Amino acid sequence: MADIKKLLDEYGIILEGTQILPKEFKMKFLEALAELEDNSCHKKRNFSKTRLHKITGITQAIYRADIDKISGWRIHVQYNKPNEYLVLKDIIKGQDHDEVLKVIKSKKNRYN
Repeated sequence: MADIKKLLDEYGIILEGTQILPKEFKMKFLEALAELEDNSCHKKRNFSKTRLHKITGITQAIYRADIDKISGWRIHVQYNKPNEYLVLKDIIKGQDHDEVLKVIKSKKNRYN
C-alpha cells in the first residue's frame, strides 16, 4: 500500500480547478494532486512534476506547486502544524502567478 499524505480541501480547490482550468491542464492538475498526495515525495523532498517550494517574501510557510510551469497555473498549499496533512489553499490562474504576494494578501483569511 502506498504511503499517502492526506490532502485537506477546505476551500473547494479541487472543484474550482475542474471548473476554471483549461481542458489541456486538467490532467496535469490531477497529476499534481497525485504527487502532493505521495508522502514519499515529501520525505525525500523530490517533487519532479510540481516543483513544490516555499514562497519567499512572506512570513507564513506557504508553498506553491506547479500545475503547468510554462502557463503559470499553480496550487498554493500549507502544511498543518504536525505535518499530518497538506491543506490546499488556492489555485492560481496563469496570468496571476507573477503577482503571488498580491494574490496571497487579497485572500489573507485563507492563509495561517
